[in-house]
Amino acid sequence: MFKSVEVRISGAASRDAGGPPFLGSGMLELEFAELTDVGKVREHNEDFLGHAAPGDGAARSQGWLFAVADGVGGHDRGEVASRLAIQTLQTDFRELRVNESPGACLQRLIQAANLKIYEAATSTGPSGSNMCTTIVACLLRYDRVAVAHVGDSRCYLIRRGQTQRLTQDHSLVGEQVRMGLLSEKEAANSDRKNILSRSLGADMFVNVELDEHQVLPGDVLLLSSDGLHGSLASSEIAAIAGQGGNLAEAARRLVSLALEKDGSDNTTAQLIRIQSVERMGMYRGRPYKLR
Repeated sequence: MFKSVEVRISGAASRDAGGPPFLGSGMLELEFAELTDVGKVREHNEDFLGHAAPGDGAARSQGWLFAVADGVGGHDRGEVASRLAIQTLQTDFRELRVNESPGACLQRLIQAANLKIYEAATSTGPSGSNMCTTIVACLLRYDRVAVAHVGDSRCYLIRRGQTQRLTQDHSLVGEQVRMGLLSEKEAANSDRKNILSRSLGADMFVNVELDEHQVLPGDVLLLSSDGLHGSLASSEIAAIAGQGGNLAEAARRLVSLALEKDGSDNTTAQLIRIQSVERMGMYRGRPYKLR
């Protein structure tokens, strides 16, 4: 049974006849569901998640922000770090900058969150310096998604029943996999898999990994903490999240299966399904609509 549950489904900015609610941003229309659970072992939830809608009159140029943070287990106040990270992204996202690219926006937001956590940790003295969190965030605008992350929280793209991982873990075993020293299976079973090589709050500045991808109608994005993807295979994620059904039910099934198979960690899933997109090109840094 869930010990702690949060589920939110988007309100209806517009609605297909008999279809699910979705949010519109120009011609970018999406729906989403979020779920987090404390798990079977932990006493409190160090995962935190959130989203931010574009401000009034800025829907097409600003886009939609989604993010998941996982407070570093065993460190002081991990739940404070994860909450502070998400709330900083949500607050600063409202500061729309003219001609700011999605990647530049995410870089700015995550650096601001990192500094907030670092300052909050160091203000309490040496014992506070271990207040850290992972972060994965995506910004959807027009027909593109910019993805930024630090740590081992992940973003997946589920398209036509296939799952593609859009992030690489910033962890000791993740680096060893990229160097060919470990297989993915060996990394998943390693007793060192939770040792991070990057996190928010550890230093005044952080190296944020950024990437950008095209999205198509029917695509589903999954943002998750390691309590989820550490327990589920990509095929299981695709089978549950890529079938076109109710997103809230898909989030429940993902978290339930992860708890059934393990449950030793906090478990979080954030699902975003693309309903329609506005195809755009770029000319000298400015977007233009493709016909």
